[in-house]
Amino acid sequence: MKVPRNLDGADLVKALRVLGYARVRQDGSPIRVTTQLDGEYHLTLPNHSPMRIGTLSSILKLVAAHHDLTMEELLEKLAL
Repeated sequence: MKVPRNLDGADLVKALRVLGYARVRQDGSPIRVTTQLDGEYHLTLPNHSPMRIGTLSSILKLVAAHHDLTMEELLEKLAL
């Protein structure tokens, strides 16, 4: 499964809600999200439109590793 190429930060925040992530603050462009699922975990996401593919891929790898998922499983779960 390929990483989507037209995703922005706000869309990613909405998709991450499936895994319990919630926006905790936003100062300018960076969006800070936190989840309590599988242990407390924080991420800072750029609110760019669209997000660079390398940045998005790195963020998704971090999320997948935290939740012990493969990239394919994560993309399915997030419906991306």
